Parts: sequence; structure tokens; C-alpha cells
Amino acid sequence: MKNSMKCSLLAVFALGVLAFVPQLAAAEDTLPSCCGNAATPMADEAKAQPDLLKTCPVSGDKLGEMGKPFIFTYKNQEVKLCCGGCKKDFDKDPEKYIAKIRAADKAGKN
Repeated sequence: MKNSMKCSLLAVFALGVLAFVPQLAAAEDTLPSCCGNAATPMADEAKAQPDLLKTCPVSGDKLGEMGKPFIFTYKNQEVKLCCGGCKKDFDKDPEKYIAKIRAADKAGKN
């Protein structure tokens, strides 16, 4: 009897978690609002400063030579790397590479 009760409680708990997961995923896409309980969408990556470089700031390789560039946003700056492998090096010193992107963009060196 105790085992069937444990199984029933476990099943109820699992269903409760599964029902909560979609709400949790939706919550990640929003930030709390200053105006009550309404949620405000997170900043769109489209608003990030574009990376106009034609080369990878990490490897120096021309973007697109190894396939589609690995693109992400770091502190409101779009970053284009030649591949996902360069992300590890980027993460070791991101400010170094952000400075390269911004300096080259300002100088018009693409």
C-alpha cells in the first residue's frame, strides 16, 4: 500500500512539474515590468550594435570560409566568429575581442 501511494504522489509531482515547464520557458523570455504583473519582453538581439567585420576577431579567418559564422550577442554587441570553436577563446578574454570589433568598425576596416 505504501508503495502505491508513493508512486501516486510521484506521478502527481511529475505532472505538476511538466505543467510548470512551459511557464518557466515563457518566463525566461520576459523581464518583470515596473507596472504591476505585466511582463516586458527582453531586449531584442536586433538592437545590438552590429559586427561589421568580415573576419573572425579571434582567428583572423575570413567569415564564411568554414561555413556559416557563429553569431551571438555579448553586452549589446553582435559578435561573429568563424566557428563555434572560437567561442572558447572569446570567453577567456571577451573584452579584448569586443575592443577589436568596435575599433575596426569605427575605423571602417571590415
